[in-house]
Amino acid sequence: MLAVDGRRRELLRTLGAGALVATVSACAPMTTRGPAYSRPYSRQPFAAPRISMNHVIRSVVGHRPYRPSGFVVKSEHLDGKHIVHNYGHGGGGISLSWGSSALAVRELAGKPPGQAAVLGSGVMGLTSARLLQDAGWQVTIYTRDIARHTTSNVAAGEWSPFSVFDRSVVSPAFMSQFEWASRVAHHAYTNLTGPDYGVTWMEVYSMSDEPFAPDQEEELLADLFPYYSYLGPGEHPFPTRYVQRLVTMRVEPAILLRRLTQDFHIAGGKYVIRSFGKLDEVLALAEPVVLNCTGLGAAELFGDEELTPAKGQLVFLPPDPAVDFMSFGGGKGMLYMFPRTDVVLLGGTFKLGDYTRNPEPEETERMVTEFQRIYSNFG
Repeated sequence: MLAVDGRRRELLRTLGAGALVATVSACAPMTTRGPAYSRPYSRQPFAAPRISMNHVIRSVVGHRPYRPSGFVVKSEHLDGKHIVHNYGHGGGGISLSWGSSALAVRELAGKPPGQAAVLGSGVMGLTSARLLQDAGWQVTIYTRDIARHTTSNVAAGEWSPFSVFDRSVVSPAFMSQFEWASRVAHHAYTNLTGPDYGVTWMEVYSMSDEPFAPDQEEELLADLFPYYSYLGPGEHPFPTRYVQRLVTMRVEPAILLRRLTQDFHIAGGKYVIRSFGKLDEVLALAEPVVLNCTGLGAAELFGDEELTPAKGQLVFLPPDPAVDFMSFGGGKGMLYMFPRTDVVLLGGTFKLGDYTRNPEPEETERMVTEFQRIYSNFG
């Protein structure tokens, strides 16, 4: 507990009052509402999601921008431009967004506010733009796709900043950056809970046939997951011997991105639909400050050879208000289920280096079949 409290004090000292306000008030009043959660410690029954091939609305593919050594937040100066990079968040883009974007905006500390360009309109681009606006900048977002066509919009959306890096190659300096961004982002999202931004507290159940051992990320961020417990055989209806239960925030990307876009326009922001094929086109922009939030696009545009896609496939089913929990694992391959107000979402895959955009029918069938088995014992 002393170590956790020390990290909190260091976080607040590092942020400073002004940056903290900018981070957590970008879209909502700076008030602490706390978890809207009153579930008894032990619960029954569970509502089984209604899953079958006949219920599939569609399958979609998204490409996570993954870097084994972790995401990039850094400045460089090219031809009179101050470029701030903010990309490469793997499967943790939504979770890390406000924190990583706060790091990016901090790169401009001491610079008089003026005109700034943001490249990309996914969650990283929008949160960077909103924090810039709160700091007094006039912002134009340049994007190939509007928000509803970005990878962020088809993401699952649950606050857990994992599948972000390779533990075997990551550096201590990056882990410090990762923890800072995670804690700032968590603080920001707790101030956005409710239907306006699509952020809701919800239980998560992770399944395993082996006893759980906390990984590096979980140990760093354990205090951010309330109602944390382990369930053994006979204490749960899932098909594995052990279950890890915690509470975190479900984030609905379609609602969040739509609201952030509205807030960006209300604050005077401008959108320009434009695709950049080479760096010279970026350097020709009128704005002297550019935030690069292009995700996978940074590989070609800025020559990042470490950046690679991690293909993810999702299956959408009709929404089911009776399902009030999320789940991970329990079968073959990567599996997760998130109930949202618009769909029940099934995932997934994490195929490194796969640029293909077509959903694979065999993956859809695998997910549906595995989830039918996982929930077959529910009442």
